[in-house]
Amino acid sequence: MILTVKEIAERIGGAVDGDGSAEISAVAGLEEARPGDLSFCKDPKHVKAVAGTKATALILPETWFEPFPCAAAIRVAAPDEACMAAAAIFAPPAPVRAPGIHPTAIVAENVSIGRNVHIGPYTVIERGATIGDGCTIEAQVYIGEDCRIGDGCHIYPQTTLREGTVLGKRVILHCGVRIGGDGYGYTHEVSPDGKISISKIPQLGIVELGDDVEVGSNTTIDRARLGRTKVGACTKIDNLVQVAHNVQIGSCSGLIAQCGVAGSAHIGSGVLIWAQAGISGHIHVNDRAQVGPQAGVPQDVPAGSYVIGTPAGSLRDVAAIALAPKAISRLRADVKELKKKIGG
Repeated sequence: MILTVKEIAERIGGAVDGDGSAEISAVAGLEEARPGDLSFCKDPKHVKAVAGTKATALILPETWFEPFPCAAAIRVAAPDEACMAAAAIFAPPAPVRAPGIHPTAIVAENVSIGRNVHIGPYTVIERGATIGDGCTIEAQVYIGEDCRIGDGCHIYPQTTLREGTVLGKRVILHCGVRIGGDGYGYTHEVSPDGKISISKIPQLGIVELGDDVEVGSNTTIDRARLGRTKVGACTKIDNLVQVAHNVQIGSCSGLIAQCGVAGSAHIGSGVLIWAQAGISGHIHVNDRAQVGPQAGVPQDVPAGSYVIGTPAGSLRDVAAIALAPKAISRLRADVKELKKKIGG
């Protein structure tokens, strides 16, 4: 597809600055863009990146006052939204899965399947499972006994739902997600002669995901020891995240790649846990709090706060500790200079 800058501007609600007849065939980032591409920038601090782009046109905020090297710009009130709208114009259409059960799928006799459901090749659905209307179950998915899947869910290839898992409506599980595996629960004993024996604690609960939850590739969410591990509505979980048994996560929270939440921790609503952060078990990260990248959190986090570092503390406290060596060095230099002046 090839469109002029003017045609794109009309579709995304922007105003053209420059050559509206310039032709665009794709959307790309500033650095990788080539002639014929449309790119975007939302922040004036990226002036250097804009100056070096080879894009033919740019989507820029209405408040952009810096020059741009391209043939044209499309000025918009919300660059992020405009860029996504432009990308959607040039993106290939999403694959359409026709309703039906592939002949290689293995579906138990007493499975309940709603209307307009697609079940892909080599998928296995065990007895007692319920699949809601309009679901798409891709290839090589395993759905265990008595799982309940709400309307409009999309489960991508090689995902595993262990027995008893409950999904709300419109849940998205990306490739390789593992829901409902056993949590890490063991006891050990030492005999009088020093021999150690380890026994597994049965994990008897389930996992429940609320409506509109999305889980990234290769993330694991463990079943509860008793009761349920629960993820609230509209929470978004990135790739390679570990959620342990009996964790409770509120609504509209975000867990970013490679973070881990230990058993029985409580994560509130509107919480954001950044990449590679670790949350200790049995603590509370309260509503609207943020846990910074690579933070180690051993105790409760107050609502609305931002913590970082290991052990995690407030941003102000951690910054003060980090800057202390420089402050001490400056103080020593000042003392040395004063001694020289007074002849000490």
